[in-house]
Amino acid sequence: MDVLYKAHATASGGGRAGGRSRTDDGKIDVSLSVPKAMGGDDGPGSNPEQLFAAGYAACYLGALRLVSKDAGTPVGPDTQVHSGIGFGKNDHGEGFNISVDLKVTDHGLDQATIDALIEKAHQVCPYSNATRGNVDVALSAE
Repeated sequence: MDVLYKAHATASGGGRAGGRSRTDDGKIDVSLSVPKAMGGDDGPGSNPEQLFAAGYAACYLGALRLVSKDAGTPVGPDTQVHSGIGFGKNDHGEGFNISVDLKVTDHGLDQATIDALIEKAHQVCPYSNATRGNVDVALSAE
């Protein structure tokens, strides 16, 4: 792969449990807390799943805009991608795993067209390519 850009971040402290995560340029600097559902105190910080959800939604929306424009059927300007990142025990080995739900809304296209485009975007999106075969990803559009 010819790397066009590389992001850098550092986690410190307790990691997901009371730690901090910061990019080298300081554009992202977040405290971390564990949600109650995962046995934590539901503190004021974010968590890795929220950060992944935000990144995946943004990346997938970019891929969807690209493939829809290339297909001659661009999604509307109000298009949104809602991502849900599930966290749980790994059914296929030790440790934990995640699942992903991506839902596209306000796209302005008929169902058959958007269904084809969300599949195509899933082939183009770097997050989808990074998780393919290891993470269950459910795609939908309404």
